[in-house]
Amino acid sequence: MITIQHRPGLITVSGHSGYAPPGQDIVCAAISTLTQTLAASVDELTNDRIQSDIRQGYAVIRYKEDLSEQGKLLIRSFFIGVSGVASAYPEHVKII
Repeated sequence: MITIQHRPGLITVSGHSGYAPPGQDIVCAAISTLTQTLAASVDELTNDRIQSDIRQGYAVIRYKEDLSEQGKLLIRSFFIGVSGVASAYPEHVKII
């Protein structure tokens, strides 16, 4: 199961969905893409500074709580996306 946790200034994504074999897992691919896009978008589209450590089965994104409106919007968009995946695959993705 992929677990996504959100605390002030911190987003963590960990685990594997187990939906399909590695390389064929659309659930892992969706969450990975959304996570990587969030980190890149905040970095490239805002003046906010974040720290990210993204690797197979684990991601941490740290940011200051005083994000710009654009940064906040990108985080809200990320959670809309991962919530959609979690709704479609509730046995494979959990948001805490």
